[in-house]
Parts: sequence; structure tokens; C-alpha cells
Amino acid sequence: MRLMLNAILVSLIGTCSMPPSTLDQIIELGELRVVTRDSPTTYFVGPDGPAGPEYDLAKGFADELGVKLSMTAVTSVSEITPYLASGQAHLGAAGLSMTDNRRQFLDFGHPYSSVDIHLIYKLGSGKPRKISDLIGKSIEVAASSSHSAMMRSLSASEPDIQWAENGDDEVADLLKKVALGEIDYTIADSTDFNIQRHFYPDLRVAMDLKLDDPIAWAFSNKGNGRLLARADEFILKSKRTGFLAQITDRYFGHTEKFDYVGTRAFIRHFDSRLPRYKDMFKNAGTIWGVDWRLLAALGYQESHWRAQAVSPTGVRGIMMLTQATANYLGIEDRMDPETSILGGAKYFARQLERIPDSVTEPDRTWFALAAYNVGFNHIKDARQIVEWRGGNPDKWVDLSAALPLLAKRVWYTRVQYGYARGWEPVLHVNNIRAYYNIIHWLTENEEFEGLEETRDMPNLITFSVENYRRLWKNAFSRSPH
Repeated sequence: MRLMLNAILVSLIGTCSMPPSTLDQIIELGELRVVTRDSPTTYFVGPDGPAGPEYDLAKGFADELGVKLSMTAVTSVSEITPYLASGQAHLGAAGLSMTDNRRQFLDFGHPYSSVDIHLIYKLGSGKPRKISDLIGKSIEVAASSSHSAMMRSLSASEPDIQWAENGDDEVADLLKKVALGEIDYTIADSTDFNIQRHFYPDLRVAMDLKLDDPIAWAFSNKGNGRLLARADEFILKSKRTGFLAQITDRYFGHTEKFDYVGTRAFIRHFDSRLPRYKDMFKNAGTIWGVDWRLLAALGYQESHWRAQAVSPTGVRGIMMLTQATANYLGIEDRMDPETSILGGAKYFARQLERIPDSVTEPDRTWFALAAYNVGFNHIKDARQIVEWRGGNPDKWVDLSAALPLLAKRVWYTRVQYGYARGWEPVLHVNNIRAYYNIIHWLTENEEFEGLEETRDMPNLITFSVENYRRLWKNAFSRSPH
């Protein structure tokens, strides 16, 4: 009898198998479930559907596994750990730092990015020089974040520092409170700060609290070894192939600003690159009634006068036309510089025609340049926001303040065409205006060939020649043309 029981037990044990791993479950289910954070730096739903750096990366991983992607967005980082611990999500992709507290409950994959952690203050309020300067000041940070862990560490060395965790506001909200003077300081990652400073230009970095803080995907620490290993393989592959770099450029490349260093590069390119395309810009300007200098400035902003330029999003050529725009204009080869310049001039001229007659120059030109970048429909949405805010929708100064709001949920959910990275057309226009002024100055002794055949162009010069001559002498140490 005992031998029979032993035989039955051996048989049962032999037929038992280990439960499938999380990776096997994902493959069987045909779905990768990801929890993320609703934020411009991680994930958002735009007019063309889901987007954001975490979405692009997670979508790439799901495609690699051959399964569909299902993303759940939460409003607070504190909600992510429960999702993972309960098995509702297979991984967390939300720009997470690997804090000691999180490591108690989660495993982290190979870092795919890093951020600097800044203490933020408002310009003019007095910049703190050392940690003890925070004593007696109001400080708020996002609850359950790496920033609250940072404040606990700081207050351990300076017990008199008073600070609070805010469970209702995200980092973007806290940065706004600093800008409005409602609190003295907050802590923000460099990615959040670089975006929000377009909304609140008085925000400044008081000091760096940590540099190169690694960011990684998070997993439940219960039986996810194979999934984590597979994710690490994907991250390393994405770094090697440049996929990660493309995502970073797509969502964070806009943080580069026009400055004197950029101006010096522009001057070099004026001498080395523009001559081969100059006659093409002049010809296109004559045909479409646009100052060729403005077209050249637009071309530099788009591609730095590189005919073979290609962006991660697929726009290409010296005027960086999308495939859809090229089809609309009847352009077959976007990489041919003459064709691209003619197409860009035609597209700009059409945007100019679409601007309401109530918009006068030079604002009309700035509106058209913004439409070239972000699309005319988003210009319409921004004009609506200007009206709601009591401004003048025919003025660039009001439109340029409203365009960045198209990236804020409270506004883009109220307009017809939805989300847009509205700070980009503002930078786009401002850069072109500066490039145009310099080109105009450098070519001031040239005749305006063919301009008598074009429509009357506005006086786009906003800085005197003398100002630019002074800029040239002081910054670049070379004689003017």
C-alpha cells in the first residue's frame, strides 16, 4: 500500500509544472500592460493618439515581443507601485528614479536615461547659495516622489528646513506655484524643468541637487526575472541602434535655444553653405512673392541649410517637408534642394494667404511661420484661447503666449484640434526673425533682385544695422561684409 501511495505521489509530482513566467503570460495573452504617468515628459494622448517618450519606447518593446501595447496612465507616481505589486501592470514606464524606498518593492531594469535634479526658484526672489539658505522658506515637492526622498535627506542635515509633500499637485503645478510666487522653491527633474520654463520663463535653477540620476523601467520583484532580462536586452539594443536617441530628440530636442554660440555657427554657415542655395532662394522668392532672405532664414531654422537633412519623425530636405505636405504640393523628391525650396516657399505663401485679413504685418508673417511649423489648425485653436483669455487674437504677442498652452491639458482638451507642442512654433518664429535680421544685415549692400515684382513685404527688421554691427564686432571679432 505504501509503495502504491509513493508511486502515486511521484506520478503527481512528475506531472506538475511550474507556473508560466510573466514573460510567457504576456506572450500567451498577446498584450503588454504598462502603467505610466500622464505627463508631457512621459505619456500623453495627442490629436494623433498616444504619444510621449515612454509610449514610444514601450511600443517598441511590445513590437519586439510581437504583442499589442496597453498603457494605463495614472496622475501620481505613488499609484505605480500598487499597479505593479497587484499584477495589473507588467512594467512601469514613468520616468522613475531608482530610490531606496522603491527598491524595497520593485526591481529596476537597465537605465535608459538620466536626469539632473534641480532646486528651482523664481528670478528676482533671491537665489539661495547654500542649503542653509532654505531655512525659513516655503518648499513643496510632489508626494511619494524621488524629490520627497531628496528633501528628507536635506532636512536630515539641516533640521530647521521646513517643507511639505503635496499629494494633489504634480511637478508642473508646483513649478507654476513658484513662478507665481505662491511658494519659494520646489524640486524638479531637468526634463520637467526644460519643458515648463517655456511656460514660465522666470523660473531658474538655484542649484543642482543631483546630477545624472538614472531613470529605468520598474517591475514587481516577484518572479519577473525573464521579463526584466528581455527588457534590458531591448534597452541596450535601442541605445545601440539609435532608437533611444531618436526618441530623446523628438520630445526634448526643442529645449535648445538660439544664443550667441548658435549665432556664430549661423555666420559660418552663411559663408560655407548658403552660397550654393542662394539663387534658389531668390528664384523661389520671386515666384511666390516672398523676401528670399526670409525663405533662407526659414530654411536655416529647418535644416541648417542641409539638403540631405532627415529628422527622426520623417520630415526631410532643406525645407524639412513632411511626406503629406510634399504630396499636397506635388513634390516628388524632397531631397532635391531646388524642389524643396520651391515647395517650402509655396507652402509658406499658402499659409500666409490663410491668415485672416484682420492680422496685419509684421504679425501676419509671424503667424504664417508658426503655421508652417505647427499647422494652421493649431493656430486657429491658439487664437481661440487668446479670445478666451481676453487678448487680441490678431497680435503675435498674444498668440505666442497662447500657443504653449496647447501642451497643457486644461487647454488642449477644450479646443478642436487638441494637443500640440506649442512652444516649438514660438521658438521657431523667434529664431527665424533673428536669422532674417542677420541675413538682411549681411546682404544690406545687395540689390533686392526681383522684389519689385513681389507683393509688398513688411518691414521685418526689428534691430538696427548698427546694433548688429556692434554685435558682430563684440561677439565675433570679424569685419562686416
